[in-house]
Amino acid sequence: MTPHRPLIAIPARFAATTSALRYAAEVNARALIEAVWRAGGEPVSVHPADPAAADVADRLARFDGVLLPGGGDLAPHRYGATDTHDSVYDVDDLQDAFDLEVARRTLDLGRPLLAICRGMQVMNVALGGSLEQDMGGADREHRHVVHPVSIQRGTLLEQATGAEKTEASCYHHQRVDRIGVGLTVTARAVDGTVEGLELPGHPGWLTAVQWHPEDTADQDPAQQALFDALVRAAHHRQ
Repeated sequence: MTPHRPLIAIPARFAATTSALRYAAEVNARALIEAVWRAGGEPVSVHPADPAAADVADRLARFDGVLLPGGGDLAPHRYGATDTHDSVYDVDDLQDAFDLEVARRTLDLGRPLLAICRGMQVMNVALGGSLEQDMGGADREHRHVVHPVSIQRGTLLEQATGAEKTEASCYHHQRVDRIGVGLTVTARAVDGTVEGLELPGHPGWLTAVQWHPEDTADQDPAQQALFDALVRAAHHRQ
């Protein structure tokens, strides 16, 4: 009998234009789905419904793990900002409300969680942290950049990747500012940007990275290992 693949919930992203489907859609990147599948998981896209109308904890209860993917920017008011930088893009209030609730309920349920790029920022904000709305010009932002990231020894991130330094594929113009309650920094870029966060004491495996491991996971074992670790943790809780 084929072993049961752990179910990994991945909140879908709203897409305004999808010509092949003819309508607006809810999507997840193929590279992300394939990385979860290679790890032995069953990736399941989850519809971002209003948390006030559908209990998110109940919806997540049947899943063995959660992956919070990348996407557009969080609305600055979500972390207490009173203004909005001109560079902030693709803000969607429903997506924000749903993702933040997914982060909180995943922590409550003790489910394994891998948070990627926007996902890491969501987790930070969900725990009371804030973001720098824009890192600066082209010489400072991390869009379309592959750069080295230093990983703290003894962290779940180091255990998963088996490395103290890795080449990270990044696409972001924002970064963590104030760190959320209970979170610790597990990785940084050369310019000091926080590239990894963890929550010591969380009953399930939990790692967040600011980069996109799915970009190079099919070629770089250290990046694929993050998805492997998530699925492995999800399997152990079945």
